[in-house]
Amino acid sequence: MKSRPFIYISLVVDICIAASKFVAAAFTGSSSMISEGIHSVIDAISQLLLIWGIRISRKRPDDRRPFGYGRELYFWSFIVSLVIFVMGGCISFYEGLLRFKKPEFSGNPYWSYGILSIAFIFTAISMVSALRAFNKQRRDGDGFWHAVTESKDPSVFIVLLGDIGDMAGLTVAFFGVFLGRYFKDPHYDGAASMVIGAILIAISYVLIRESKSLLMGEPTSRKLIRKVLALAEADEAVVKIKKQYNIYLAPEEIVLQLNTVFKPGLKTEEITAAVERITKKIQEQFPRFRQIFIEPVRR
Repeated sequence: MKSRPFIYISLVVDICIAASKFVAAAFTGSSSMISEGIHSVIDAISQLLLIWGIRISRKRPDDRRPFGYGRELYFWSFIVSLVIFVMGGCISFYEGLLRFKKPEFSGNPYWSYGILSIAFIFTAISMVSALRAFNKQRRDGDGFWHAVTESKDPSVFIVLLGDIGDMAGLTVAFFGVFLGRYFKDPHYDGAASMVIGAILIAISYVLIRESKSLLMGEPTSRKLIRKVLALAEADEAVVKIKKQYNIYLAPEEIVLQLNTVFKPGLKTEEITAAVERITKKIQEQFPRFRQIFIEPVRR
């Protein structure tokens, strides 16, 4: 499985930013800064869970998991999506409600401005790193959201969407602090915290939907499978592929079954040789098909 340095970059950035945001919140009493600090802590936890999922997914197949551990990444990605919703979105929204009940100001707002500016710069660095990784797996002509829904590597789009949410949250937090001080009304700060929570909940909804789909099992693209079928049917022993089944077990691992009609009169040894020949050809051109099952069937 490919290395993912952008996750480690994002982890370091989130830890540093979370610490700085809580320092700013302690000096200013800003509700939106507390929400942003929570947001960064959740992001850091998410990166750790993704790193764990990637590590476990690299384990080799064994007697307990003959198809391997690739889906561990999809499972932990689903957990990360739930964590962002429950711990990130809901807590931030609740923090905003508390500020509405007890509106107050304290400390110097320039702490918040300084920390938010630094956080914005470092988050932009993390987002650019994740965006590069995302664009590498993105097909030419694919729009952003289409590429997200078609992606089979949740670690990439989770980090990227998380960073996009961070940028939006930082912008909202800035305006919450600024407008609250400008109009001398702390309710703006509470409203900003609730908006940040809503942003997190919206992002987590997308992540939950996509992670669940991957966990349940997604097939490869029709374009790719047509190429595979054409390669198999080009073999001299094959009449046609009657049916095919395929599913992603991991971003770089696909299981494929081909129900194949072979030419009549072939001996068992000839069919076996054809199966080995077809399997080798497919895996040479399309290495993601790690496990291929070719089953002879009648017309």
